[in-house]
Amino acid sequence: MSKYTTGEIAKLCGVTVRTVQYYDTRGILVPAELSEGGRRLYSEDDLKRMKIICFLRELGLPIDSISQLLSEEDPGSVIALLLEQQEQTLRDEIGARQTKLEKLEAMKRELKDAEHFSFETIGDIAYTMTNKDKLKKVHKNLLITGIPIGILQWSSIILWITKGFWWLFLLWLVIAVPYAIWVTRYYFARVAYICPQCHTVFCPSKKEAFWARHTPSTRKLTCTSCGHHGFCVEVAREEAEF
Repeated sequence: MSKYTTGEIAKLCGVTVRTVQYYDTRGILVPAELSEGGRRLYSEDDLKRMKIICFLRELGLPIDSISQLLSEEDPGSVIALLLEQQEQTLRDEIGARQTKLEKLEAMKRELKDAEHFSFETIGDIAYTMTNKDKLKKVHKNLLITGIPIGILQWSSIILWITKGFWWLFLLWLVIAVPYAIWVTRYYFARVAYICPQCHTVFCPSKKEAFWARHTPSTRKLTCTSCGHHGFCVEVAREEAEF
């Protein structure tokens, strides 16, 4: 059966010799035996115990708590629970870091697409990225409510052409007009725009926004702050109007 000196067990566990000696004086890692020359010798079980102690220390447990835990009749069940908690903590940290990495990659892509680099540009990009989930929610709600209307529209057209059921198209028209009014009010009450010149977040009039030229993420508007007229980046409003 293998025996380990203080230096060997310290190296295997990634700690200092003084740490191993300290755990001995605290009574939580007593060597299995002493050599004829008085050197501490540790067994395989001692090595396993030392690794558990190091793990518990990494979790932030104080020495007194570790001593009490290891003196329990069934310390394994408690340690298993701690392992599960540590695993979940690490998964949460990995998730958080992955989110940060995705934001960093998105920031790099946005900076490549920016015509002029400035601190204001970075601020606009950061605001847009932070705001993106809220804007996606607005688009998702429009998509969900629009699918039934679209199905009804095409079904009514097909049935009118093939079966002559014109009244179904009339029904769609009766529904579509108020829906279009609601969609317009809903959408423009929940979006705002960032001016590329003064970097102000502003809300245009619904009439101007409705008729303005646009892309999936921009709209050609007149800034209410500096008067610049051009394509402005769309974001979700911090507080939606109802």
